[in-house]
Amino acid sequence: MSLVNVNVGVLGHVDSGKTTLCKTMSTVGSTAAFDSNPQSKERGITLDLGFSSFVLADKWNITLVDCPGHASLIRTVIGGAQIMDLMLLILDINKGFQIQAAECLILAQITCSHLVVVLNKVDVIPEEQRKAKVGEPDCVCAYIFL
Repeated sequence: MSLVNVNVGVLGHVDSGKTTLCKTMSTVGSTAAFDSNPQSKERGITLDLGFSSFVLADKWNITLVDCPGHASLIRTVIGGAQIMDLMLLILDINKGFQIQAAECLILAQITCSHLVVVLNKVDVIPEEQRKAKVGEPDCVCAYIFL
């Protein structure tokens, strides 16, 4: 049985947890995955697209396209958007909606028909404060602690 490949772009503001989320979800990483570039390690930021993957329900090969979050690297993100079937917009719940997240939202609106907003770093909010901080969702919402 062959798997259907789905390319999922992981976008958001710098330090929203994109690469960490990709690393946690993935079972296979390319040589460019998880900021393996020496310059990325030195600067502590994603400089280029990273590719990693995992298989879902023995039906889909999910390829995560980890995108840089710095505004100066938006051209790299635009290049990667051409292959994305779905985008995950990662928001740091503690910092809220930031500038590069807005740029990614516009990019998603132009290039992709499917967008999922992920509230990341919910686990650092004390449990008794989470409902007040996150609010009551109008849709199905799940907190994922990896």
